[in-house]
Amino acid sequence: MKKNIIIILLLLVYCNYLFARDFKISSPDGNISVTISTGKQITWSVTYSGNEILASPRTAIVLGDGTIPVENQSIRRPVTGRINEILRPEVPHKRSTITDNCNYLSIVFRSGFTLTFRVYNDGVAYRFESDLKDSLIIQNEIAELSFPDGTTSWFPYESGFMSHNENTFVYSLLDTITSKHLASLPVLFKPGNINVLITESAIEEYPGMWLRGQGNGRLTGVWPPYPAEERLSGDRNLRVTKTEDYIAKVTGKRVYPWRVFIITPDDGGLVESDMVYRLAAPCRLKDTGWIKPGKVAWDWWNALNLYGVDFKAGINNETYKYYIDFAARYGLEYVILDEGWYRQGNVLDVIPGLDIPELCRYGAEKNVGIILWVVFKALDDRMDEALAKFAEWGVKGIKVDFMQRDDQKMVQFYYKTAARAADYHMLVDFHGAYKPDGLGRTYPNAITREGVKGMEHSKWSKDVSPEHDVTITFTRMVAGPMDYTPGAMINMERANFQPMFTRPSSQGTRVHQMAMYVVFESPLQMLSDSPSNYEREKECTGFIAKVPVVWDDLKVLQAKVGDYILLARRSGNVWYVGGMTDWNARELELDLSFLEKGEYIMEVFQDGINADRHAQDYKHLTLEVTPGIKHKIYMAPGGGWVAKISPK
Repeated sequence: MKKNIIIILLLLVYCNYLFARDFKISSPDGNISVTISTGKQITWSVTYSGNEILASPRTAIVLGDGTIPVENQSIRRPVTGRINEILRPEVPHKRSTITDNCNYLSIVFRSGFTLTFRVYNDGVAYRFESDLKDSLIIQNEIAELSFPDGTTSWFPYESGFMSHNENTFVYSLLDTITSKHLASLPVLFKPGNINVLITESAIEEYPGMWLRGQGNGRLTGVWPPYPAEERLSGDRNLRVTKTEDYIAKVTGKRVYPWRVFIITPDDGGLVESDMVYRLAAPCRLKDTGWIKPGKVAWDWWNALNLYGVDFKAGINNETYKYYIDFAARYGLEYVILDEGWYRQGNVLDVIPGLDIPELCRYGAEKNVGIILWVVFKALDDRMDEALAKFAEWGVKGIKVDFMQRDDQKMVQFYYKTAARAADYHMLVDFHGAYKPDGLGRTYPNAITREGVKGMEHSKWSKDVSPEHDVTITFTRMVAGPMDYTPGAMINMERANFQPMFTRPSSQGTRVHQMAMYVVFESPLQMLSDSPSNYEREKECTGFIAKVPVVWDDLKVLQAKVGDYILLARRSGNVWYVGGMTDWNARELELDLSFLEKGEYIMEVFQDGINADRHAQDYKHLTLEVTPGIKHKIYMAPGGGWVAKISPK
């Protein structure tokens, strides 16, 4: 009898070992540690320098029949290892070389599922993987999260899954965020003095993740259900009117998206992180030499408001040839033809009086490419025919708009569009889009995207303020390049700004706008104002036109979320420095010790002495500097500071 009891106890211990085990994995520098427990449920927690900053009471994936293949499952084996590689992006935005250095743990379950954690010096990520023959229905994912008491957040509130993801990030105590509150990613949290930004990478054949509050410092991941029925409203709003009872239909052998937690004690570390890119799927294009980043003269924000010309401005050849001439004078690589060049619903029905092939020919003579705006549904209805015709005309890229969803079906559209456009050597700028998830690594021609409350909102609201600008730098931009569309030449003080749809202006100073070309990342960067306004401001226009759109290195010098940013970016042996502040005037110290030994010329644009009362006031000066100098810089309310530092 005793022998049987001992055998049973040994079996119980052995089964407990198979099902319930604890694992620990740390970052290469040892600052971040993750403890994972398996068994009845998977739980995990993260510490920074020994203090817990984040935990998950439950993480799982639920199949269509309700089974959960990572709970109450025996473990086949744990696999640990280290990645230490150098990545060289085809289209850089922060750096031309990226160090991919992390420790990883893969827990392989006998159910055919694997859960992998990677721990970097700047964060943690996990994803599921399945190795099964048959296709699967994914009913849901479970991602429960909890933060310590007193955690604050910058929460981009959403009203539902149908959204452009163009948000104001609202600063609040996490405890006040309840089940009524929904957010698209990324979302920034601050437990104690540590930043934790939650986003994701490599969303493919799967819906995007959102967060819903649960109160008491808790949140849960939610995903848009798979569309069962859709209804088109007008030419662009394709709404889901009925959903399935699952979030995705997938192949049995695949990897799932990375859930990303960027962790840094200093605010500048958020801007410096390229974790989303590191986790994305590698490039799938054999030939990328044709992909050409650059600047764009954009027509829509300025409402085609040309003046001082002898033709009627509008959607016609004369107007766009004027834009092309302007782009050529300042070395801009592209001109966009935005809404109005085709009749609604048919991207091959060009309006009378507009000759796209002629504009492409004229632009090619002046080294200026044409990019065409299209509504996603009109493009999707006849994608192959349209892209073939665009290529025949000589078009260099497409700006695809109004997707407004990230359910599995819509995510599939992004991948299809990027791949098909690449077949025709075309760039893609996604507007009306969800946040970047590393697609630009997989398809480098998907060169930038919106998914940000950018300067277009100044045409109808006061939301795009200097404070907003120095908040999205640490939130939305951390996920990847953002097409904010800067460049306003009519700049207003806080008290005097009023939205005007066809004669728009910006809040904050002229130099605040100019600094965006250094601070904001986008390998396809707009000059949004009218060529007529730029020609009146040749000094400023000449400077911003020459600021690079891709970079070799990045250093954040001083930063505070929602307050200010001062950073330096390097292109070759030339450094650019950009500073921006909220509505508070600031004096910062620029320490030039990041420069290599030598003598340098620093060309500076700074807020003028009267910029607080006339926001367009600026001062342009040139200084000789060396690495040992500490230079005082002043920014007016809503102001900025920008410089180019070149070897003497």
